[in-house]
Amino acid sequence: MRDKDETGALRDLPIERVFWSLWSLVLLLKLAVAAKLPLFVDEAFYWQEGRHPAAAYSDLPGLTAWLARIGVELGGNHTLALRAPFVLIAALVPWLLARITAREFGERQGWIAGCFAILLPLSGTLGVLALPDAMMALATLLCLDAGARLLREVDARTAVELAAGLALGALSHYRFIAVIAVGFVVLLLLPEGRRALRDVRLIIAVAIGASAWAPLVAWNMDNADAGLRFQLVDRHPWSFHLDGLWFIAIQALLVTPALLLALALAGARGARAVSPVTRYFGLLGSLVVLGFFVLGFFADTERVSFHWPLPGFLALLPLLPGVLAAWPGWARVLTVAWAGATLLAMLGYYVAVSIPGLRAHSAGEKWYPSNFAGWDELARTVRARQRAMPPGTRIVADNFKVGAELGFALDDPRIAVLDHPINHKHGRAPQLQLWGLHSAGRGDWGATPVLLLVGVTEVEYKNLLQRYHALCAMAGPLPPPQILNVDHGRQRFALFAFDGTPRAGECTTPAMAWVDAPVAGAKVGREFEVNGWAFKDGVGLARVEIMLDGRVVAQADYGGERPGIREYWALPDGKYSSDPQHPKIGFSAKIALDAEPPGRHWLGLRLHGRDGSVEDWAEQPIEVKRR
Repeated sequence: MRDKDETGALRDLPIERVFWSLWSLVLLLKLAVAAKLPLFVDEAFYWQEGRHPAAAYSDLPGLTAWLARIGVELGGNHTLALRAPFVLIAALVPWLLARITAREFGERQGWIAGCFAILLPLSGTLGVLALPDAMMALATLLCLDAGARLLREVDARTAVELAAGLALGALSHYRFIAVIAVGFVVLLLLPEGRRALRDVRLIIAVAIGASAWAPLVAWNMDNADAGLRFQLVDRHPWSFHLDGLWFIAIQALLVTPALLLALALAGARGARAVSPVTRYFGLLGSLVVLGFFVLGFFADTERVSFHWPLPGFLALLPLLPGVLAAWPGWARVLTVAWAGATLLAMLGYYVAVSIPGLRAHSAGEKWYPSNFAGWDELARTVRARQRAMPPGTRIVADNFKVGAELGFALDDPRIAVLDHPINHKHGRAPQLQLWGLHSAGRGDWGATPVLLLVGVTEVEYKNLLQRYHALCAMAGPLPPPQILNVDHGRQRFALFAFDGTPRAGECTTPAMAWVDAPVAGAKVGREFEVNGWAFKDGVGLARVEIMLDGRVVAQADYGGERPGIREYWALPDGKYSSDPQHPKIGFSAKIALDAEPPGRHWLGLRLHGRDGSVEDWAEQPIEVKRR
């Protein structure tokens, strides 16, 4: 029985309870979110990779795909099952960080650091999505723990832990090279580290870790370095740009300014500390974070990158309690509250994305979550369309996102995909080729009926007509499309049913349109005028109807002259838009509202083609003023 004078352990008990209560609460929240959140496009592709087992893939090493496969094999083809391995791995991160900190700086400091590993939004949301970062975080901590141990003594346990961390990181992502490189430099900077690096057991551990890169190296050797070129060359401009300031600003927002300041102080003080372990944590964390901050001024800014510095922040967290201990009470409370509020806000964002009504309300905003949106609606539409088409109809997607997301929804990892710029932009084109899922179009369809699914909004509007003509080059003149508008058309799909009979003639495309007035977000009275232009290559339009909140409210006068529109839509072969009615493609209509209440409404168009097609154009928000 413990003596009552042992107040240290008793005093530590409440913070331990806080840690486990916080850990349990956040874990339950993440499981609930993971069960309802629509599948992100990268997750869908990792699922597809898992259904094509391999040691490595064009975009990643194999571990992420293997974990995704394990999840659905054990739990079924459901989003929670897919994400469950990643949620569980992420749950180990705060606990392991707490144990590392407790060993080096004391039990209470360990639980505090563990609490902040949960509250730090970048680590607190780990695992909600089936992405490589959860395993990368765990691998980072295994290497961090082994590094701290070997500064005192190299033993078999430390060598095994280091080998495991290096191997798991190598099997997770190319980006783990940064952790390895910085860790090696920091060990060279410390006398204790240089001594450890000469130990044969450490050399063997490093060799085992290096061997884990073999599958990725072999894949690149067999495929003309396609993965390396994408990760290190193709996706990055490698020229200075000021967008790096936004990268730093986003870090301050997501980490929270107070916590970022505390971590910066922890890194600066740690790097100058007498203790080798403290210097090790401070240098490793600071160099990783600063390295990614500098990289932000030269690297890719089009894809999500805010999670890159997380390994550095994890390395700094063991030093955080020492910094906070010197702060006044109100500053500590502010730091905790700010981090907790931001974590809840990020989880709340995922909840909002999961609720169709809330997501649709954001359709007019820049932060609309397009990579989460529309996949369930597309799957339902495809199932219904399949029932109306001949048996044996083949499904073909026009890009990897549609192919992977629909594949998950239909439990079919073999959906063929046409050539598309985003397949190359995201480094997925080589993998589709290896799987034999690249479709050349009508040349390999033969007489088989095909349902072609096109992600319209995956292409910038200024390039959309070119994309439609590229589809004609691959598939022939396009039949009248079935248009699926999700969230007022912010996510938009076109379904083309080919019956297997060769189609000849000029390229026919879906309609193109633009509303000049009123502009999106404009305030209008009970009476207002709508005008713009619309055309349909190959056949032209018969008429245009004006819609409000999904119902027709006016017939537009169509055929007004709009010179210059045809010439704007230039095609790569030197031709222009082929609507036979150019330049008489303008429309106008006067709208008189009656029973519609004031407030936000959605203005749209219904475009009737001369070939019998009927296409609802994407809607835009307007504000109707009170009388």
